Order: sequence, then structure tokens, then C-alpha cells
Amino acid sequence: MFSASEIQSVKQRFGIIGSSPLLSHAISVAMQAAPTEMTVLITGESGSGKESFSKIIHSISPRKHGKFIAINCGAIPEGTIDSELFGHEKGSFTGAHEARKGYFEVTDGGSIFLDEIGEMPLGTQARLLRVLENGEFIKVGSSKVQKTNVRVIAATNVNLIKAVEKGKFREDLYYRLNTVPIYVPPLRERGEDIVLLFRKFTSDFSEKYSVKPISLDEDAKKLLMRFPFPGNIRQLKNIAEQISLLEQEKEIDAATLAKYLPTDQTRLPAISGYNGSSPDNSDFSEREILYKVLFDMKKDMNELKKLVLESYQSGGLNSTIINKHQELFEDMDSTVSFDEKPRQETTSSNLPLVIDPKKNNESSEDYSDDYDDENIEDIIHEEDDNSLSLEKKEKEMIIKALRKHNNKRKYAASDLGISERTLYRKIKQYDID
Repeated sequence: MFSASEIQSVKQRFGIIGSSPLLSHAISVAMQAAPTEMTVLITGESGSGKESFSKIIHSISPRKHGKFIAINCGAIPEGTIDSELFGHEKGSFTGAHEARKGYFEVTDGGSIFLDEIGEMPLGTQARLLRVLENGEFIKVGSSKVQKTNVRVIAATNVNLIKAVEKGKFREDLYYRLNTVPIYVPPLRERGEDIVLLFRKFTSDFSEKYSVKPISLDEDAKKLLMRFPFPGNIRQLKNIAEQISLLEQEKEIDAATLAKYLPTDQTRLPAISGYNGSSPDNSDFSEREILYKVLFDMKKDMNELKKLVLESYQSGGLNSTIINKHQELFEDMDSTVSFDEKPRQETTSSNLPLVIDPKKNNESSEDYSDDYDDENIEDIIHEEDDNSLSLEKKEKEMIIKALRKHNNKRKYAASDLGISERTLYRKIKQYDID
């Protein structure tokens, strides 16, 4: 094992701040692995400083005089990543006007850092495995086997074991990469390192912006250490820069600091906890889309409820329908008495917009599940046999409203007491120019 002074020397050399035991252990493992030729897999959350460990390993290894290249596998399109890593021959694909050397050929004798290795396509993973086992690769569009002597240092913020179970990552490649595992702790697990890093960042920004350095009182320090920092060091640095630039008073208390700490920690998707790797990002995106769909459905349902209530209050719907389904309106803000009889008089100025399930394809199927034809007919008022149809009156009212507001749908919809979305649908239904 290395002494505390040796670890501290490495921290100073690479600008790593903190005395957390987890951080010191990770640095110690990196120092032990550096002189060897073993492949290293660095795991940790995004923004926790994984790339710094790859530089430590290369810089104190026998390859320190060779080239070092850091590559973000998630940032390279799937169609070009093979060419980027292994090179290609002239004419091997559209746009390949000349032969090109890949990173594994360029860094021969050095080290290559493959960040976000979990995002690498399966086909490229097979090529990488061959490099790790035999030191061989083939350029895109070539049949010639070439040799390279490159040390691979990989990093990921996803759980590769789960990726293997889902078939998104090769099991043999995972065990080949994970020869020496290094876990970089997230910021929230580093205790007082948070305050030390904040002080360093605010000091740097005070010089950059020529302002007085920020200082925190004890309550502010405690608040800072309690914050989970899902964005880790990047997020802390961003907050330090905001406070340094925007606050005139440089003695910061907890109340002032709280203004710069996001309070919405339940945003979707939300990351809770970390066990050496982060959850699958694809699961998050699918869940986020699902929540958005549900919220949109709830919004549409509320609009429909308002329309039905307005129609009922204006005498456009039979009261028996409302009374039968009062539970649908329990979560609405306005209180409505369902026992009172709807007004019998309807004039052209307050004629309600009535959804006719026989004419509206979007809702006819839902109505048919609950009511038969006889019940549906009860929904529509037909007290005056000589009056014009409600649809015709409705169309006339829409045309009048549009003319009144110079065809501005927003104001016309407000005047009619309906949403702009409903008005747009009605315009299409009645083929109004």
C-alpha cells in the first residue's frame, strides 16, 4: 500500500482535492495498477471525475512517454465508430476518399481511454475484444490483420452487469475489461470534500471575475454537505460560479445558498442511490415518455370535464347523465350543484357546444360502451321541434366568434368558453374556412 504522503503527492499533481477515505482508496488502486499492463475498468456516476483516474494511470506507467487519447464512445455515431477506432481503407464506404488510421493504430505504444464503454455497439465490442486478447485489429474495408500494443482503460456510468443480462454488452468483454476495477465515489459520499471543492472553485472564480472570494457560514456548510448533488462535481462547480458572479454580499448564509440549490429533486426521471453503476438510461427515457403521456391525458380529461360542466350549466346536457357520474367531477375546483335543473332557455349568445357521439369519431366508441341508442338521444335537448339543429347553431356561433375576433382562434375560443384545441377540432369537423 502507498503512504498518505504518496497519495497526497498524486492528488496535488493531478489537481484532485479531498481527503475522503473512498477517494484515497480509489487513487491507491490506480497507483497500484499503473505500473502493470492490466486493463482497468473505472466505474462511477457522471461528473464524478473518472477521466482524472485514467490520466493518473497513464502518467505514472511505463507508457507515460507514449500517446494518450481519451474517447467518448457514446459521442461517436454507430456507423463511424469502427472507422474511428480501427481506421479504414480508401473506398471502403461512401465518403472514404482516402485511407485513415484509427486510434488504436495511432496510439501504438501508449494508452487509450474509452469513456462510456457501455454505449459501444455490439459489433465494435467484438473488435475490441480481439484487440485486448491478441493485440490484433482489421481496418474497415481491409482483410489485412494489423498489430498494436495499446493499453486500454475503460470507464462507464452504467451497470454493465445489467447490460450483459439484457444482451446490450458482451459478457466476455466485461470480464476482460474488469481486470482491475476502480470505483470513483460520488460527491455526496465524500463528506467535507464538498466544502473544500466549493472553496477551491469560488477562489478560482473570484480571480476570473475579479471579485471578492465567497465564504460560507457554518449553517451554509451543513446545507451544502446535505445536498445530494446528482450532477456531482460538475454541478458543484456550476453553483460556485453562479454565487461568485451574482452575489454582492460575499458572506453566504444558508438562506442565500438555498436559492442556488435546486429544490425539485423529484424530477422525472429521478436517480436515487448509486451502487457502483448508474441505472440504464433507456429505462429512464421510456419512463419519462410514459409520465408525459399520462400527464397529457389528465390535462385532456380535465378539459373534457369542463366542457361537459359548461354544457350542463347552459342546459346543453340532460341532468341525469351528470348525476349518474358525479364522481368524475369531484376533483374539479369549482363547486357545482347537480340537483338543480338546467336552464331551459338557450339563446344564440350562450348556446353550448355539445359533443354528439354519433358525429364525433373520436368519442363515439367510448359512449357506445356505456349507453344504448335510446340513452344517447336523451343527451341532446330537443324541446323545440321547430328550432334549428344544435350542430347548425354551433357552427353559426363558431363563425360569428371567428369573425368577431378577425379569425384569431385564441380569442374566439375564449369568447365561446372552450379551449383553443377544441375550437380547432370543431373548425375541422364543420369544414369552416
